[in-house]
Amino acid sequence: MNQTDTQYSDANADVISRDGSIKLHSATDFDGMRKAGKLAAQCLDLLVPMVQVGVTTEALDNTAREFILDNGALPACLGYRGYKHTICTSVNHVVCHGIPASKPLKNGDIVNIDVTVIVDGWHGDTSRMYPVGKINRKAERLINITYDSLMLGIAQIKPGNTTGDIGAAIQEFAQGERCSIVQDFCGHGLGRLFHDAPNILHFGTKGQGEVLREGMFFTVEPMINLGRPDCKVLSDGWTAVTRDKKLTAQFEHSLGVTATGVEIFTKSPAGLDKPPYL
Repeated sequence: MNQTDTQYSDANADVISRDGSIKLHSATDFDGMRKAGKLAAQCLDLLVPMVQVGVTTEALDNTAREFILDNGALPACLGYRGYKHTICTSVNHVVCHGIPASKPLKNGDIVNIDVTVIVDGWHGDTSRMYPVGKINRKAERLINITYDSLMLGIAQIKPGNTTGDIGAAIQEFAQGERCSIVQDFCGHGLGRLFHDAPNILHFGTKGQGEVLREGMFFTVEPMINLGRPDCKVLSDGWTAVTRDKKLTAQFEHSLGVTATGVEIFTKSPAGLDKPPYL
């Protein structure tokens, strides 16, 4: 890790210890998360016209970093546990944590871009799928199923429901569409911490898990595969791929449990939450 990475790592250091407890947040905290979530969503909006045939994921990473810093925020991933980039770019059969590189995107690729920003100490974490050029019907269908899985899970969020209700809704729909759910990665609590309690599984049983309470902040981020759910992490220590090399997709929102339901902090201000974007 070079000196710049160390500076970012220090800036991103957790200011609250992880004690395993689920934190409940105030109205002021909701204001902080709205600002962070909006900037993260605007960053993904900015990348929409850039994701084209011939563009490198490295170029996307540079644009995202400049945008975040120009807006007075910090890229949460840069320097996090030694990670040297601002975004994760997961192409085709890469499940998550794909590392930006100099290889150009090709016609027919699909790529998940995941970004987390820190605004005044609050984390906004979100990801979307981007089609590159003309994608085939299988890829288009997978993207639609994954987005619908996300939103069906989010629809279960209200005080008194459980984290199991979220997972069960995602699992029932995705498996009903003959897809599988990655079980090695999950959503997570966040706020002033990047990763916190509770864990949000994208499969499960209704009525089980943690009871949802007003003031909880967490992500929902299902990873849905066309093939089997099995994945592995490559030797770089970050990149997770499907073992059968079949396509995978992911969408992610940061949200808060309200008195009557849920508030999504990372909705696109431009309405670009789901492709087709242009």
